[in-house]
Amino acid sequence: MDKRQFLKTSGAFAAMALLPRLTSAEQKVMPTHTTPRTNWSGNLTYHTTNLFEPASVADLQQVVRDHPSLRPLGTRHSFNPIADSTQAQVSLKNLTQIKLDESAKTVTVGAGVRYGDVAPVIDAKGFALHNLASLPHISVPGAIATGTHGSGIHNRNLSSSVAAIEFVSADGTLHTLSRAHDGDTFNGAVVNLGLLGPMTSVTLDVEPTFQIAQTIYTDIPFAELEHHFDDIFGAGYSVSIFTDWQQGRGTELWLKRKVAPGQTLDTPELFYNAKLATKNLHPIPALDAVNCTPQMGVPGPWYERLPHFRMNFTPSSGEELQTEYFVPREHGYEAIRAVETLRDRITPHLLTTELRTIAADQLWMSMAHQQDSLAIHFTWKRQWPEVQKILPLIEARLQPFHPRPHWAKLFTLPPAQLRAAYPKLDDFKQLAQQYDPTGKFRNDFTTTNLYV
Repeated sequence: MDKRQFLKTSGAFAAMALLPRLTSAEQKVMPTHTTPRTNWSGNLTYHTTNLFEPASVADLQQVVRDHPSLRPLGTRHSFNPIADSTQAQVSLKNLTQIKLDESAKTVTVGAGVRYGDVAPVIDAKGFALHNLASLPHISVPGAIATGTHGSGIHNRNLSSSVAAIEFVSADGTLHTLSRAHDGDTFNGAVVNLGLLGPMTSVTLDVEPTFQIAQTIYTDIPFAELEHHFDDIFGAGYSVSIFTDWQQGRGTELWLKRKVAPGQTLDTPELFYNAKLATKNLHPIPALDAVNCTPQMGVPGPWYERLPHFRMNFTPSSGEELQTEYFVPREHGYEAIRAVETLRDRITPHLLTTELRTIAADQLWMSMAHQQDSLAIHFTWKRQWPEVQKILPLIEARLQPFHPRPHWAKLFTLPPAQLRAAYPKLDDFKQLAQQYDPTGKFRNDFTTTNLYV
């Protein structure tokens, strides 16, 4: 080989050796989907067709660096546009690792893990989470970011069990914040509305596993709540009352009680004048209870009783809308009676309303921030024009109680009133600014409600 040919060949090999590194550094992660998509219930079509589903944290960092505007997307169970974007969304569904640390009593899960995925894994090792939401189908980071809760007069929301979060900030840098090391800043970072950046993993506290028995009662008079509110909602580990707002009563009361090994629970025929159910029931009376978790007082694992719906079935009714307002528990009875005055406007468009309690926490943007709460949750028929007219009426009735709407559900509360309900809002916005100086992770929903 002559000198010219040698140099030419050597140069080619050198270029080839450099090529993978250059390509890796410059290659953009391409969107997985580029067609219109909707949220879970179908009431919302996202404005962007660009959905990225990175296979690794490194790929996620590249996606974040590549895009000037981006919103994280969980299991699409938000009914309002909090996860919407006009440019790009990123799903972490491929990050599915689950790592239990038995000595630390924590479990670290990837951002694509749902509660129904992690629960049986830790239960098999003798551990449990302190609570679960009605649906086990929701992703852990999505629930955490929006303050989603569960029920129980002594149980704080799901976000309160978070010990650490890992997330990618606007410049593509990976960060970790923890309860152990970051003090009150950590309280601001947990319920983050997706504004710090997409979470890659969440570390949750675990506790010894336990069993729950679920008993249903029907037709509990609202009058019983006037003098026995805490007694009724505190009668079990988790208690929910469902109502159609007619006849001054709750149609169903779901009593979920802890059961020790070998224990037999006392189950009277009457519970504050509510009658013991004789068959399995669905929260929406017209629907079959086959999708619901086991009832009739039969004990079972915590994760098969605390949710209302089974993991392997389609949850709830599907085509629906949801709204939820948190009010101080001390005013719970008055708030219920205030909403009840609208019963004839509400009922024709309602599937069911659930009443449940949540203990106070210190998380800055939690609906239960420093407030033991009653949550009034409406599951509506998918009739948005009619529901949109009803919500301001409900919000006006609840206005004396300073309601906080669920971040991922439908509301019409004026932004100024919403902002006034969160005393740490300015601190939260400063925290978001630290990790996202240009507002990359904001969208119209967050800008309107928090910034304008």
